[in-house]
Amino acid sequence: MSDSYPVLTRRQARDVDLRAMRDYGLSGLVLMENAGRGCATLLERLGINGPVCVCSGKGNNGGDGYVVARYLDNGGHQVRVASAVDPDTLTGDAAVNHGMFSASGGTVSVIDPAGWDRELKGADWIVDALLGTGTQGDVRSPFTEAIDAINRTSSPVLAIDLPSGIDCDTGAVLGTAVQARHTATFVAAKQGFQARGLQDWTGEVHVIDIGIPRSLREEVLG
Repeated sequence: MSDSYPVLTRRQARDVDLRAMRDYGLSGLVLMENAGRGCATLLERLGINGPVCVCSGKGNNGGDGYVVARYLDNGGHQVRVASAVDPDTLTGDAAVNHGMFSASGGTVSVIDPAGWDRELKGADWIVDALLGTGTQGDVRSPFTEAIDAINRTSSPVLAIDLPSGIDCDTGAVLGTAVQARHTATFVAAKQGFQARGLQDWTGEVHVIDIGIPRSLREEVLG
């Protein structure tokens, strides 16, 4: 990736969302909806020929995963959510989207750390919605077990925003990280994607428009 390619740091990625909500009146739910719908549309364009397993964590990355699952289900695809955390611990927009997916009859299973290999078996695609741009420090259980199991499969992986376990700013592997075939990143690529060799983890990077106003995007990205 060229050094001149527009990128966002961890702080910029957080601030652009906050400013979109504070200064432009966009709600967090709208931004999450746009993000998840964009990822689902990308995955359909890449081609789905079997069941999809969305691996969900906590926070907004996990919430994005529930939106992806809902849109794939709406599109007639076989999809299930494998959660690394108890969904009852979710808060805010992530909790709302878990509720919408569950209310529509979606399948959500909380996976024991030892059960990931069994859960992922047979998936045509795996969606990595475990950890987001805010992750700092080495990844810990129960996410280490989920990430390692994802990497043991032969299924292609779509990472949401960035592969779980990659530092947004430096591109460092935080102990372990998902090796994705494609990464759907929001607003702009992340600064860490410029690290040497990181394409082995991100795969092909696709920038997803989540509705951030053009004026704000241009201001932040220069």
